[in-house]
Amino acid sequence: MKKQIKNTLNQTVFGKNIVYMRVCDSTNELAKREITMPHGTVFIANKQTKGKGRLGRSWESEKNSGIYMSMLIKEPLPLTDVSQLTLVAGVAVCRALGYDTKIKWPNDIVIGTRKVCGILTEKTGDAIICGIGINVNTKSFPHHLSEIATSLYIESGEKFDRDYICALVLNEFELLYNQFKEGGFAEIYGQYFDLCITLGHDVVATQNGEEICGFACGISPEGGLIIDTEEGEVTVSSGEVSVRGMYGYV
Repeated sequence: MKKQIKNTLNQTVFGKNIVYMRVCDSTNELAKREITMPHGTVFIANKQTKGKGRLGRSWESEKNSGIYMSMLIKEPLPLTDVSQLTLVAGVAVCRALGYDTKIKWPNDIVIGTRKVCGILTEKTGDAIICGIGINVNTKSFPHHLSEIATSLYIESGEKFDRDYICALVLNEFELLYNQFKEGGFAEIYGQYFDLCITLGHDVVATQNGEEICGFACGISPEGGLIIDTEEGEVTVSSGEVSVRGMYGYV
């Protein structure tokens, strides 16, 4: 698998060193345990037993069907840049996958109204770990997920080469990461704005235990979601956001 990915890479850092596991608990947790590995190391598993999503949720990670990978970033970045790396990764995934993929702020990649990819970025010590899970060849989901999750296979009826898609994502991420390092979020702001399907919809956001209802009208220069409420505009920098018309929110 490592050789197949490397043959498609056209970048020099992310994916130069790959740690592949047939099974692990979570590639993010694996990266934490192997934190001494060099910058740009990519951890990939064929199956996760304790896949992680945001806010402590689990991520369905059956074998031979999805992409479960984490990138180890060890270059010094301001703390404010950590959450923005999630946005950088989101743009990279959309560019790699095509299929009219969009971003549900901040970290879900969707096709139509259903989720095809999740991104989890964590800081541990001086390192940042960016985990990406993509539903590639999954043919069906449990009933409780069938209305909110999809896969490339379900959308197209075609089976995909996971190694090839891994390499495409890494190629796009490195290009965008280098732009981000040089000029900050401003370098990818326009692309993220254009891909963000949350904009133009009624939303309910939860931040620091407070519920914020309104209309998603913009993205701040720092990558926050701007919500027009009855009391005026509020910028949400983290938390949970429900979008009307998606994931069962009506």
